[in-house]
Amino acid sequence: MRLLTVNVGKPITVDYTQAEGGVTGIDKRPVDGPVWVSAPPPTTPEAGGESGLAGDTIADHRFHGGTHQAVYAYAREQLDRWEEELGHPLGNGTFGENLTTVGLDVDGALIGERWRIGDQVVLEVSSGRIPCRTFAGWLGERGWMRRFTQRAASGAYLRVIEPGEIRAGDPVEIVHRPDHEVTVTLGFRAVTTERDLLPELLAAGEALHPVWREKARQYLEKGAKSTKA
Repeated sequence: MRLLTVNVGKPITVDYTQAEGGVTGIDKRPVDGPVWVSAPPPTTPEAGGESGLAGDTIADHRFHGGTHQAVYAYAREQLDRWEEELGHPLGNGTFGENLTTVGLDVDGALIGERWRIGDQVVLEVSSGRIPCRTFAGWLGERGWMRRFTQRAASGAYLRVIEPGEIRAGDPVEIVHRPDHEVTVTLGFRAVTTERDLLPELLAAGEALHPVWREKARQYLEKGAKSTKA
Protein backbone atom coordinates (compact mmCIF):
# COMPACT_ATOMS: atom_id res chain seq x y z
CA MET A 1 0.00 0.00 0.00
CA ARG A 2 1.48 3.32 -1.02
CA LEU A 3 0.88 6.78 -2.39
CA LEU A 4 1.15 6.99 -6.15
CA THR A 5 0.94 10.77 -6.11
CA VAL A 6 0.26 13.72 -3.86
CA ASN A 7 -1.94 16.24 -5.68
CA VAL A 8 -2.61 19.91 -5.01
CA GLY A 9 -4.76 22.40 -6.88
CA LYS A 10 -4.29 25.99 -7.97
CA PRO A 11 -7.40 28.16 -8.37
CA ILE A 12 -9.09 28.22 -11.76
CA THR A 13 -12.22 30.09 -12.88
CA VAL A 14 -15.07 28.12 -14.44
CA ASP A 15 -18.75 28.67 -15.23
CA TYR A 16 -20.18 25.61 -13.46
CA THR A 17 -19.41 26.21 -9.78
CA GLN A 18 -21.45 28.00 -7.13
CA ALA A 19 -18.33 29.19 -5.32
CA GLU A 20 -17.78 32.92 -5.09
CA GLY A 21 -16.26 34.32 -8.27
CA GLY A 22 -16.64 31.02 -10.11
CA VAL A 23 -13.34 29.82 -8.64
CA THR A 24 -12.61 26.15 -7.92
CA GLY A 25 -9.64 24.17 -6.64
CA ILE A 26 -10.74 20.86 -8.16
CA ASP A 27 -7.91 20.86 -10.70
CA LYS A 28 -5.46 18.85 -8.60
CA ARG A 29 -2.08 17.98 -10.13
CA PRO A 30 0.67 15.65 -8.91
CA VAL A 31 3.63 17.44 -7.35
CA ASP A 32 7.27 16.50 -7.02
CA GLY A 33 8.94 16.49 -3.66
CA PRO A 34 7.51 16.64 -0.15
CA VAL A 35 4.21 18.29 0.79
CA TRP A 36 3.47 19.46 4.33
CA VAL A 37 0.24 18.11 5.81
CA SER A 38 -1.34 19.59 8.93
CA ALA A 39 -4.75 20.13 10.47
CA PRO A 40 -6.50 23.20 9.01
CA PRO A 41 -7.70 25.98 11.31
CA PRO A 42 -10.66 24.84 13.43
CA THR A 43 -14.12 25.22 11.92
CA THR A 44 -17.67 24.57 13.02
CA PRO A 45 -18.70 20.92 12.67
CA GLU A 46 -21.04 21.74 9.81
CA ALA A 47 -18.66 23.85 7.71
CA GLY A 48 -15.68 23.20 5.52
CA GLY A 49 -12.58 25.35 5.44
CA GLU A 50 -8.97 25.21 4.34
CA SER A 51 -7.10 22.22 2.92
CA GLY A 52 -4.76 20.16 5.05
CA LEU A 53 -2.07 20.24 2.34
CA ALA A 54 0.27 23.18 1.92
CA GLY A 55 -0.22 24.89 -1.42
CA ASP A 56 -3.62 23.33 -2.08
CA THR A 57 -6.64 25.48 -2.94
CA ILE A 58 -10.10 25.08 -1.41
CA ALA A 59 -12.40 27.59 -3.10
CA ASP A 60 -15.83 26.60 -1.76
CA HIS A 61 -15.34 26.58 2.00
CA ARG A 62 -18.98 25.70 2.59
CA PHE A 63 -18.59 22.10 1.49
CA HIS A 64 -14.89 21.31 1.22
CA GLY A 65 -11.84 21.35 3.46
CA GLY A 66 -11.83 21.95 7.19
CA THR A 67 -11.16 19.73 10.17
CA HIS A 68 -13.11 16.68 9.01
CA GLN A 69 -12.30 16.97 5.30
CA ALA A 70 -8.69 18.09 5.49
CA VAL A 71 -7.46 15.49 2.99
CA TYR A 72 -9.26 13.59 0.22
CA ALA A 73 -8.01 10.17 -0.95
CA TYR A 74 -9.06 8.12 -3.97
CA ALA A 75 -7.82 4.73 -5.13
CA ARG A 76 -6.04 4.35 -8.46
CA GLU A 77 -7.89 1.06 -8.87
CA GLN A 78 -11.22 2.93 -8.92
CA LEU A 79 -9.87 5.50 -11.38
CA ASP A 80 -8.89 2.59 -13.63
CA ARG A 81 -12.45 1.24 -13.48
CA TRP A 82 -13.82 4.64 -14.44
CA GLU A 83 -11.28 4.92 -17.26
CA GLU A 84 -12.57 1.70 -18.74
CA GLU A 85 -16.19 2.78 -18.39
CA LEU A 86 -15.74 6.33 -19.66
CA GLY A 87 -13.35 5.42 -22.44
CA HIS A 88 -10.64 8.00 -21.82
CA PRO A 89 -7.63 8.46 -19.52
CA LEU A 90 -8.03 9.80 -15.98
CA GLY A 91 -4.81 11.10 -14.55
CA ASN A 92 -4.01 11.03 -10.86
CA GLY A 93 -5.80 13.95 -9.23
CA THR A 94 -8.57 14.11 -11.85
CA PHE A 95 -11.26 13.45 -9.24
CA GLY A 96 -9.92 16.31 -7.13
CA GLU A 97 -8.19 13.93 -4.74
CA ASN A 98 -5.15 14.99 -2.75
CA LEU A 99 -3.88 11.43 -2.42
CA THR A 100 -3.99 8.85 -5.18
CA THR A 101 -3.32 5.46 -3.59
CA VAL A 102 -2.55 1.95 -4.79
CA GLY A 103 -3.16 -1.30 -2.95
CA LEU A 104 -5.33 0.37 -0.30
CA ASP A 105 -9.06 -0.34 0.03
CA VAL A 106 -10.08 3.30 0.42
CA ASP A 107 -13.83 2.74 0.09
CA GLY A 108 -13.74 -0.28 2.39
CA ALA A 109 -11.93 1.69 5.09
CA LEU A 110 -13.71 1.96 8.42
CA ILE A 111 -14.79 5.32 9.77
CA GLY A 112 -12.15 6.12 12.39
CA GLU A 113 -9.52 3.96 10.70
CA ARG A 114 -6.06 5.52 10.87
CA TRP A 115 -3.36 5.47 8.24
CA ARG A 116 0.31 6.23 8.75
CA ILE A 117 1.84 7.69 5.60
CA GLY A 118 5.61 7.75 5.43
CA ASP A 119 7.41 8.31 8.71
CA GLN A 120 5.38 11.16 10.16
CA VAL A 121 1.79 11.68 9.06
CA VAL A 122 -1.23 9.96 10.57
CA LEU A 123 -4.68 10.50 9.05
CA GLU A 124 -8.11 9.35 10.25
CA VAL A 125 -11.05 8.45 7.99
CA SER A 126 -14.15 10.57 8.67
CA SER A 127 -16.55 10.14 5.71
CA GLY A 128 -16.94 9.78 1.97
CA ARG A 129 -17.21 12.44 -0.72
CA ILE A 130 -20.69 13.50 -1.91
CA PRO A 131 -20.61 14.55 -5.58
CA CYS A 132 -21.43 18.17 -6.38
CA ARG A 133 -22.17 20.28 -9.43
CA THR A 134 -18.57 21.43 -9.66
CA PHE A 135 -17.38 17.81 -9.83
CA ALA A 136 -19.92 17.06 -12.56
CA GLY A 137 -18.95 20.14 -14.55
CA TRP A 138 -15.26 19.32 -14.23
CA LEU A 139 -15.72 15.77 -15.57
CA GLY A 140 -18.15 16.88 -18.28
CA GLU A 141 -19.95 13.52 -18.26
CA ARG A 142 -23.70 13.24 -18.75
CA GLY A 143 -25.51 12.21 -15.58
CA TRP A 144 -22.24 12.15 -13.66
CA MET A 145 -23.65 12.76 -10.17
CA ARG A 146 -26.11 9.89 -10.58
CA ARG A 147 -23.45 7.55 -11.99
CA PHE A 148 -20.93 8.37 -9.27
CA THR A 149 -23.59 7.88 -6.60
CA GLN A 150 -24.68 4.53 -7.99
CA ARG A 151 -21.11 3.24 -8.00
CA ALA A 152 -20.77 4.21 -4.30
CA ALA A 153 -16.98 4.38 -4.62
CA SER A 154 -16.71 7.83 -3.14
CA GLY A 155 -13.17 7.92 -1.85
CA ALA A 156 -12.43 9.00 1.70
CA TYR A 157 -12.16 12.28 3.55
CA LEU A 158 -9.62 12.29 6.36
CA ARG A 159 -8.63 14.32 9.41
CA VAL A 160 -5.01 15.08 10.25
CA ILE A 161 -4.02 13.41 13.52
CA GLU A 162 -0.25 13.82 13.26
CA PRO A 163 1.25 16.41 10.86
CA GLY A 164 4.33 16.07 8.74
CA GLU A 165 5.63 15.66 5.21
CA ILE A 166 4.44 13.17 2.63
CA ARG A 167 5.50 12.50 -0.94
CA ALA A 168 4.76 10.21 -3.86
CA GLY A 169 5.91 6.66 -3.17
CA ASP A 170 5.44 6.83 0.59
CA PRO A 171 4.16 3.60 2.16
CA VAL A 172 0.69 3.62 3.71
CA GLU A 173 0.12 1.51 6.81
CA ILE A 174 -3.18 0.95 8.59
CA VAL A 175 -2.26 1.52 12.24
CA HIS A 176 -5.74 1.41 13.79
CA ARG A 177 -9.02 -0.25 12.84
CA PRO A 178 -11.97 0.50 15.14
CA ASP A 179 -14.31 -2.17 16.48
CA HIS A 180 -17.33 -1.60 14.25
CA GLU A 181 -18.35 -2.30 10.65
CA VAL A 182 -19.15 1.18 9.35
CA THR A 183 -17.18 1.57 6.13
CA VAL A 184 -16.90 4.60 3.90
CA THR A 185 -19.12 2.88 1.34
CA LEU A 186 -21.79 2.02 3.92
CA GLY A 187 -21.82 5.62 5.10
CA PHE A 188 -22.06 6.95 1.56
CA ARG A 189 -24.98 4.65 0.70
CA ALA A 190 -26.75 5.62 3.91
CA VAL A 191 -26.65 9.36 3.27
CA THR A 192 -27.49 9.08 -0.44
CA THR A 193 -29.60 6.18 -1.71
CA GLU A 194 -30.33 3.89 1.28
CA ARG A 195 -31.41 6.09 4.16
CA ASP A 196 -32.68 3.14 6.16
CA LEU A 197 -29.00 2.38 6.82
CA LEU A 198 -28.46 5.68 8.64
CA PRO A 199 -28.89 4.31 12.20
CA GLU A 200 -26.02 1.89 11.59
CA LEU A 201 -23.62 4.81 11.16
CA LEU A 202 -23.89 5.80 14.81
CA ALA A 203 -21.74 2.78 15.74
CA ALA A 204 -18.77 4.80 14.44
CA GLY A 205 -19.20 7.30 17.27
CA GLU A 206 -17.31 10.58 17.32
CA ALA A 207 -15.07 9.53 14.45
CA LEU A 208 -18.01 9.92 12.05
CA HIS A 209 -18.20 13.27 10.27
CA PRO A 210 -20.53 15.49 12.35
CA VAL A 211 -22.82 16.14 9.38
CA TRP A 212 -23.31 12.42 8.76
CA ARG A 213 -23.77 11.80 12.48
CA GLU A 214 -26.49 14.46 12.65
CA LYS A 215 -28.27 12.95 9.64
CA ALA A 216 -28.33 9.59 11.40
CA ARG A 217 -29.65 11.10 14.63
CA GLN A 218 -32.37 13.05 12.84
CA TYR A 219 -33.46 9.89 11.02
CA LEU A 220 -33.76 8.04 14.32
CA GLU A 221 -35.68 10.90 15.92
CA LYS A 222 -38.08 11.07 13.01
CA GLY A 223 -38.67 7.32 13.25
CA ALA A 224 -39.31 7.56 16.99
CA LYS A 225 -41.85 10.34 16.49
CA SER A 226 -43.63 8.36 13.78
CA THR A 227 -43.86 5.35 16.09
CA LYS A 228 -45.36 7.43 18.89
CA ALA A 229 -47.87 8.97 16.50
